[in-house]
Amino acid sequence: MLQENPPVFDLKFLEKYDSFLEFKSRKRNDGNTPGIAEPVGSEQQIKTPYELMDSSFYEIKSALRNEILSVLTGGTTNEVTNKMALFFERLVVKLLMKMGYGGLLDGEGSTTPGSGDGGIDGIIREDKLGLSHIYIQAKCYSLERTVSRPAVQTFVGAIAGKAGKGLFITTAKFSSEAKEYAKHNHVVLVDGDMLADLMIEYGVGVSTAQTYEIKKLDSDFFND
Repeated sequence: MLQENPPVFDLKFLEKYDSFLEFKSRKRNDGNTPGIAEPVGSEQQIKTPYELMDSSFYEIKSALRNEILSVLTGGTTNEVTNKMALFFERLVVKLLMKMGYGGLLDGEGSTTPGSGDGGIDGIIREDKLGLSHIYIQAKCYSLERTVSRPAVQTFVGAIAGKAGKGLFITTAKFSSEAKEYAKHNHVVLVDGDMLADLMIEYGVGVSTAQTYEIKKLDSDFFND
């Protein structure tokens, strides 16, 4: 094969060898691990190292997103405790502070008392001068739950007449009706996936495990 020096060395090329075909169809003695999978389509799709790295990055990010939501909710089927709910409210305020909200007059956002909060779980300044506020509804629900329109309507009613904007954040998902209602009432909805992505982006509850620095040829250097 090396003497033949093929222009492309891929699975399709190897299939001309009987020994390789036998290897492909063979399983290990334990019978659990298959040989090489058949390529999708007529030709094997070969990814560049950059494409493989991008693919791996998104796989790791997706796994981390799921891990964050699982930790926040105590698992997909467990009931969310009061302690977890209070922690979630403080986490949301901390995330918004990291994103640049909160103003800097007192340096902090705030959470409202657990009972009698009128459907508002937190208040944060939208700008540094405190000219406007963001009223937060932060609900830590099980991952299977879907927040429906009535829950958003209740929140809209709680902030009606207040000088500020509404933000409803949850670990769950929103129904299509809830999204439509929120859009027409100027309330921003953040579901579990978006919340986890924001936590990863702004470094809340996560830390850097590994850093890779990729170099490329500087063509300008060689053209001087």
